[in-house]
Amino acid sequence: MSTTPATNPTIKRALVSVTDKEGIVDFCQTLTNDFGIEVISTGGTAALLSNAGIPVTPIEEVTGLPEMMDGRVKTLHPKVHGALLARRDNPQHVEEAKIHDIGTIDLVVANLYAFEAAVARGDLSEEDIIENIDIGGPSMLRSAAKNFASVTVITCPDSYNDFIIELRENAGSTTLKTRKGLAQKVFGLTAHYDAAIAHYLSGDLNEQTSYEQGKEELQIDLEKIQDLRYGENPHQIAGYYRFKGDISHTLANATQLQGKALSYNNILDTDAAWTAVREFADSSCVIVKHTNSCGGASDPDIAVAYQKAWQGDPISAFGGIIALNRPVTKAVVEAIFANKQFVEVLIAPSFEAEALSLLATKPNMRVLETGGVNPPGGRPALRSIEGGVLIQDEDTATEGSGSFTVAGKVAVDTDTMADLVFAWKVCKGIKSNAVVLAKDMQMHGMGAGQPNRVSSARLAVEQADRQFGEAAGCVAASDAFIPFPDTVEVLAAAGVKAIIQPGGSMRDAEVLEVAEAAGIAMIYTNKRHFRH
Repeated sequence: MSTTPATNPTIKRALVSVTDKEGIVDFCQTLTNDFGIEVISTGGTAALLSNAGIPVTPIEEVTGLPEMMDGRVKTLHPKVHGALLARRDNPQHVEEAKIHDIGTIDLVVANLYAFEAAVARGDLSEEDIIENIDIGGPSMLRSAAKNFASVTVITCPDSYNDFIIELRENAGSTTLKTRKGLAQKVFGLTAHYDAAIAHYLSGDLNEQTSYEQGKEELQIDLEKIQDLRYGENPHQIAGYYRFKGDISHTLANATQLQGKALSYNNILDTDAAWTAVREFADSSCVIVKHTNSCGGASDPDIAVAYQKAWQGDPISAFGGIIALNRPVTKAVVEAIFANKQFVEVLIAPSFEAEALSLLATKPNMRVLETGGVNPPGGRPALRSIEGGVLIQDEDTATEGSGSFTVAGKVAVDTDTMADLVFAWKVCKGIKSNAVVLAKDMQMHGMGAGQPNRVSSARLAVEQADRQFGEAAGCVAASDAFIPFPDTVEVLAAAGVKAIIQPGGSMRDAEVLEVAEAAGIAMIYTNKRHFRH
């Protein structure tokens, strides 16, 4: 039997029960005055409409029972759900409705108790939060949406105007296309609502995705930020989404202050840059090109940190993404302009007014303000594969010198250890096999994405030689263990004085022997940071 009615039914009877009362009085006045629609309503909504002089049928006159149990039970009744679910094209349904004196309802206007807002307040008891779980509302919405062949359902004040226009254009009825589209919104809304409740009850109050090893099912709730012109390449369709809810200081919730629309590749690169700079507690700058850090530095003066990051590889920095973990000053922007660096995206927690005035002279530069910096980690990382998704904890370089092991007999002084920690954090943001050279809290060279580690070491040395004249005196970081002495031999020939790596290779003793023979200190972190 078809779900499509012979004709689009004229709306004669509406059930209105809203938490968000924006525009509801004017809307219901139009329903009654212009279209003669009977309005049934509940509790506070009914009182509001009645006080505005709108004829209202209280829900208890329909059900024959008063609202009870502090409002927990008011619409959960066959005279409500039968009125919504009865198929107008099914003679049995029509006859049963007649026998039980159930008058059909053609329109539902409802939105739900603000559960997420109640959780976000932070001052409510669990008992109060539980009372903000809506039961009747989702049930009523789902009944109406299931019967979209005959029933129209509205969940948002933003839909009121379009609905009224459609009524006028269709002699008091709606089209099947509209009803089906509104039904789809209902099931999206109730799915998100239930997921939010499930996250609260599981203790994941601040998580928009919840991953636990062994969990059999996972709800991922997203909302669109914007359509993108295309994906990685012009023939690929793409969109930009974020987790629902207020996740402050993230890229997805950053405010774009100026510039062209972000592209798919802009977003990927900006995420790599912002993730990398969040690793540093000190004032730091990271420059990214094609998702790899091509420049990085720490300095108490954020403008100096930028300048040192740019000096590491000005060629790659051209057309790159700049991320800073401190407010952007006028001096930072002046340095960018003096370097004549073309910047795709500049992202930071905030911008001084003078900096924004200067940036406004480059209107195409994309400028993103996050409002703050979250500490690294804290949320799962998702990655799509064909037919599925991989999920893991976000990788963070939380280990420090206190957890490192100094292998061998070559000692490490305080300044060298600071450089090693810096290089280790930078190395994490570079594609494996990654090798980073650093000196004085500044990246001097890097090799990334090579199928073997010795090639990455050669690339890092070549870059340091090209940009700084030599690699002598640098420290080196390797994101995973060094499997053969050849990598150390390349670094030793360049004058590297210390190496930080996870350790754990079956040839660690052989690698260490070569390092010590060259006077190189070897530090084991006992943790790797592959980035594929």
